[in-house]
Amino acid sequence: MTLLERVDSDLKEAMRARDATRLGVLRMLKSALKYAAIAKSGAEAELSEAEAAQVIRKQARQRQDSIESFEKGGRVELVKKEKEELSILNGYLPQAMSGDELARIVRETIAETGATSKAQMGAVMKAVQAKAAGRADSRTLSAEVQKQLAL
Repeated sequence: MTLLERVDSDLKEAMRARDATRLGVLRMLKSALKYAAIAKSGAEAELSEAEAAQVIRKQARQRQDSIESFEKGGRVELVKKEKEELSILNGYLPQAMSGDELARIVRETIAETGATSKAQMGAVMKAVQAKAAGRADSRTLSAEVQKQLAL
């Protein structure tokens, strides 16, 4: 079952269960996935699993940013709502890499590319992102690459 099919199936279940929060999040997610497909190459386009995961990751990042903003503003009720939505979105993301696994992949990629300084970070990031295959966000990857290139 593809990610889009899973979202559709869960959307129907949320309608039957009258779960307003889950229903809202899944409708938003389905809309974001469709919009990304249209932006990619027209109305009949389909997203690959990696592209769909990227859209979900973007939506999750937006929720995370909102949580930080609402916490600074003291809006506890909105923080709770955003955290609930974030947990629903995280259920559709692939299993995240462990810190050790991420460090190992970055170390191997640096060795493969022959990078020795932060000036070559772009090449390393491109290769690491391909290897991570959506299992780690860009911020985490970037931080690990910078850390290892500084050694």
